[in-house]
Amino acid sequence: MSDATEANGTTGAADAAGAGPGDGGAGGRHVRVVLVDDHRMFRTGVQAEIGQTAETGVEVVGEAADVDQAVTVITATRPEVVLLDVHLPGGGGVEVLRRCAALMADAEQPVRFLALSVSDAAEDVIGVIRGGARGYVTKTITGTDLVDSIFRVQEGDAVFSPRLAGFVLDAFASTDAPPVDEDLDRLTQREREVLRLIARGYAYKEIAKQLFISVKTVESHVSAVLRKLQLSNRHELTRWATARRLV
Repeated sequence: MSDATEANGTTGAADAAGAGPGDGGAGGRHVRVVLVDDHRMFRTGVQAEIGQTAETGVEVVGEAADVDQAVTVITATRPEVVLLDVHLPGGGGVEVLRRCAALMADAEQPVRFLALSVSDAAEDVIGVIRGGARGYVTKTITGTDLVDSIFRVQEGDAVFSPRLAGFVLDAFASTDAPPVDEDLDRLTQREREVLRLIARGYAYKEIAKQLFISVKTVESHVSAVLRKLQLSNRHELTRWATARRLV
């Protein structure tokens, strides 16, 4: 079954049940959520962790694995909150936010976004917040805290993992535009993610496990990064990333 079929099937089940904002949920709370992440295993884990509506009050009404799917599912289901991965095929989380700007601006039924990502890099955090997301938490968050964050975003609060809030405060306190790094701009979002983990000393197997990709895919990303940056090995790559404070 494809991801798109999964998304439509989930949505149909929710519609058939006649679910609404006031139905069921823990303590009478209820929120309709769409999961956007390109790793099916991760989406399945989040669904299992938070999607028991009777206990958590969270109803997962759709899923998507890339930008186009995300826009389609979000537009069709109009959830209160979208859990959005930063790195997605088709342009990343920022592109989803751009294409859903009208939904976020809807005064009567706004769709709010909470970034949920393995990345804790300042540029990723700032990018999605500038794009309109209401918060940013990393994938180390517990299920209980994630549910609480979802409801806070639904209510209009801003939510961040502890150390990430400082990135946002620093960025918006400054009136200076961030400098353009042409070398870094050559890399895709996924290549940047692999770059940071390599620079932090992770082995290929550890990176593969953390990003839910194969070791062969990690090797391909590393080769691409080295080629684009004209570097010879991971030691040079680590020095390059450290000099730019990407680690």
